[in-house]
Amino acid sequence: MKRARSNWIAPPGPAARGLKIGLLGGSFNPAHEGHLHISEMARKRLGLDYVWWLVAPQNPLKPVAGMESLNRRVAFAEALAARHSRIVVMDIEHALGTRYTIDTLTKLKRRFRDVHFVWLMGSDNLKNFHRWKRWADIMQSVPVAVVTRPGCALASLCAKPFIRFHGARNIPLKRLAMAKPPAIAFIDGPRNRQSATAIREAALRDEALVRAIPPC
Repeated sequence: MKRARSNWIAPPGPAARGLKIGLLGGSFNPAHEGHLHISEMARKRLGLDYVWWLVAPQNPLKPVAGMESLNRRVAFAEALAARHSRIVVMDIEHALGTRYTIDTLTKLKRRFRDVHFVWLMGSDNLKNFHRWKRWADIMQSVPVAVVTRPGCALASLCAKPFIRFHGARNIPLKRLAMAKPPAIAFIDGPRNRQSATAIREAALRDEALVRAIPPC
């Protein structure tokens, strides 16, 4: 199997001193317009210089079955984001040998000491956020921006992490990247309904339909 490419960005490139960079992690199985929507809205509303897509080798909370190879997921994400010069697709977790977000953040902060990172996530991920390894340490490691997804606005307000860190909420968006964690901000606006799960389910339905068509 071909080894996944390691997109290791080093100064003075997109990780130069003082830059504000959003981190959007996930399986990207596959990357879709919803990822672009979250990234661009967060970049503009938070005043970020770049958004890094951290394509995970394997999400610990998701099954291996049905997961495309890392190479294919990275390649698809790169193609989708090709016209967005401020979105950088990378497989840093593969290069770092990390599996959990807290470990990735620890190594990124150590490697890029003068960069201001913000963890980006859709509100639909909050229902499982308390299951992430050392989720409280994640909240206290970097500022967190939650982009509202369809059907998840009210649920996000009741999520365990945001109840616990209630006093860290409502940071002005333009100040979030420079804020001392824990610091949380919600980004609301137009919502994109596309999801990787829906895309995969549609592909399976299409495949089943093709199989059901009798041969001529």
